[in-house]
Amino acid sequence: MFEHHKEPLLSTIDFVWRMLRHGMIFLGMVAAALFIGVAGYHWIEGFGWVDAILNASMILGGMGPVGTLQTDAGKLFASGYALFSGLVFVAAIGVLFIPAIHRLLHKFHIQMEDEDRESNAPD
Repeated sequence: MFEHHKEPLLSTIDFVWRMLRHGMIFLGMVAAALFIGVAGYHWIEGFGWVDAILNASMILGGMGPVGTLQTDAGKLFASGYALFSGLVFVAAIGVLFIPAIHRLLHKFHIQMEDEDRESNAPD
């Protein structure tokens, strides 16, 4: 998926496309996690659609719940969803930023190899 450290740095346009692909994966992960939360709050706790979206969004974004939970099933769902959301959000951020981190590390590696070649060159 990524270029090997001995390969040249990816061109800027290819890098932009890679970032766009990873951005789409990020959005898909967030949308799937949001759908799970909305469905759970709507069908398990009985929130209306707008309230379910609000609560799921706030949990997924790390802000905390908005509505008051009335049922034990809803409370258990909210607890599980909060843990799930934290993990999904961290993984999604990783998916979004890994191409930039890889490019940065790849660029440093190329620079280090160039410096090693210069220092080991015969005088």
